[in-house]
Amino acid sequence: MSAAAIGIHSRLGAGVVTLRGTRFRYLRTAAAIASGVLAVPATGRAADLPLKAPALKAVYDWTGLYIGAHVGVTRGTSAATLTDPTLATDNNVFTGATGGVQAGYNWRLNSGLLLGVEGDISFPNYMPSNHVVSSTGTALSFAEERWDYVASLRARLGYTHGDWLFYATGGAAFTGERFLSTPNGGVEEKVLHTRLGWTAGGGVEYAFAPHWSARLEYLYSKFENANVTFPDGAQYASSMDFHSLRLGLNRKIDWPGVPTYNPKSDVTDTESNRWEIHGQSTALGQGYPAFRAPYTGPNSLLPSPDFQQTWSNSLYLNARLWDGGEVYFNPELLQGFGFNNTTGAAGFPNGEAQKSGFPYPHFNASRLFVRHTFGFGGEQEELASGQLQLASKVDVSRLTLQVGKFSVVDVFDGNSYAHDPRKDFMNWSIWASGAFDYAADKLGLGYGATAELNQKQWALRAGYFLIGAESNSSNFDTNIGRRGEYVMELETRYSLFGLPGKLRTLGFVNSAFSGSYRETLDNPAFGVDISQTRRGRLKYGYAFNVEQAITDDVGLFGRWSWNDGRNEIMAFTDIDRSLSGGVSVKGTRWGRPDDVVAIAGAINALSQDHRDFIAAGGLGPLIGDGQLNYRRERVLETYYAYALNKALTFTADYQLIVNPAYNADRGPVSVFSGRLHGEF
Repeated sequence: MSAAAIGIHSRLGAGVVTLRGTRFRYLRTAAAIASGVLAVPATGRAADLPLKAPALKAVYDWTGLYIGAHVGVTRGTSAATLTDPTLATDNNVFTGATGGVQAGYNWRLNSGLLLGVEGDISFPNYMPSNHVVSSTGTALSFAEERWDYVASLRARLGYTHGDWLFYATGGAAFTGERFLSTPNGGVEEKVLHTRLGWTAGGGVEYAFAPHWSARLEYLYSKFENANVTFPDGAQYASSMDFHSLRLGLNRKIDWPGVPTYNPKSDVTDTESNRWEIHGQSTALGQGYPAFRAPYTGPNSLLPSPDFQQTWSNSLYLNARLWDGGEVYFNPELLQGFGFNNTTGAAGFPNGEAQKSGFPYPHFNASRLFVRHTFGFGGEQEELASGQLQLASKVDVSRLTLQVGKFSVVDVFDGNSYAHDPRKDFMNWSIWASGAFDYAADKLGLGYGATAELNQKQWALRAGYFLIGAESNSSNFDTNIGRRGEYVMELETRYSLFGLPGKLRTLGFVNSAFSGSYRETLDNPAFGVDISQTRRGRLKYGYAFNVEQAITDDVGLFGRWSWNDGRNEIMAFTDIDRSLSGGVSVKGTRWGRPDDVVAIAGAINALSQDHRDFIAAGGLGPLIGDGQLNYRRERVLETYYAYALNKALTFTADYQLIVNPAYNADRGPVSVFSGRLHGEF
């Protein structure tokens, strides 16, 4: 038996350390008999010739600890009654996607029977319809029930046959909920509640690699009835049950010093060259002290001290299905909040906050796309393994097509020093081109197709993406061809004094159902309700993005971006002009080559129409103080990324935001951040 050693590399340009899983090969053993003539009587038959025994495949060792994750679909039913003292009822069926994690321990008996215990927790999709259990209202109030999580602790009884496991399971179940009530003329009331119940089901699991297995599982969960009393005296009673069908992925963990058929204790082991598994987790906390603010509006940073946090957890399941063809799936669990529900600054200080807004983790099938590469022959290059890239050897001259659900900035506006708020700069106007209003839902993702023609010294990219049905929406306009975003980018690669550099020139056009700042202001009857002027409109803009290595350890970057600023922002941030730049330095000179220290700044501005709209009391996706003493927004950010080990990095970050939301009457604001990021 053999296993390839795990490969470790450093993504020094991004300032973090990455543990990269190498490729997994199936574990095999072979047995053979020695060649030669067997000792037989002289009268022996010709059939008694030397034979080679067939290769034997090692049986998967099911005994041991495992951890894993799952995605699935859930169908729940509920019957609810609201009494305040009038009576209202609701019978509801709720369905949607779910995701979660599990851990357990198995004991396989010599007979093939398997005994096990497993705990799991699942979370609903971020779409509201997915986690609303029931809702009902009377003339006096309206009440709603939402589920936050469902968990279980179960026994497993199964039978193993080689790499297959068939099992039944059952045990205790738990669910966490929140009950919300809004009395007429009153403020929202909230009651947190936990239900107990039971769950039972079964499944089938297949071990496809030495430490990896996949499963298909069904569970039925029944919970006790809930009876909740709100502070205003209204009573809410409901029943609830779940049907869940889940796909799961488990990773067996070997205890150090405990031998198995393959006594490895690494997190990863050998893999097939046709698939890779990566993962990441990022916890980011931010706070600021009190600052000057004579007034506030709906989208203002609150002047009192505040602290918020976000947490993202991601799997990247990548497979090569045919020669040149690859599929990528990226399920995520997302939790947390940005300041004031991610409003108050155009250069918002937490790039992860667009993926949050939930008190408990919520599931999102973030990325799912297919990529095909056509090679044109000639010189080849190695593409390193990454979260969104299978390791491969490809022709330098190639055409790559991609279609599905992903982020526009997965393909466009890349930069080695400022591109990922999980690893480098956190401010929205520094890690991306601020005036690039790219198509996306509220989580920064969208649907589209791209093509990239790559040559040794340049690459040309083009893409089409669905655009939001309206500003800051998670619903997309499916009028393909008539509505959407068109993007093109030319990347040129060069060498300056023997050191590499890149210049990316990007242009975009948005055809969207959007409102006009000026038309809204010219119609006093509309107030500042820009939705009254929404119709089909065009928006265009461009960006220049440069990066340059100064030494092997020092790099510079800069961006300039602009859009016409006439129509409302569709998805990204409230910026019509932006200039940013900075420097990133590795810690080689002080004996910490995996550490990074960096500093950058940004100047953000609005068009005349946009600033007049905000000054009149209008609101954008991120800004709106009710009035405006306009000044350019200025951002300074510096961080130190300290590599705790090869997989884990802690970052201390400071940001100074002057004239937040372009308002000289407010701030400045000092934002202090801590970020813990790990990946495999």
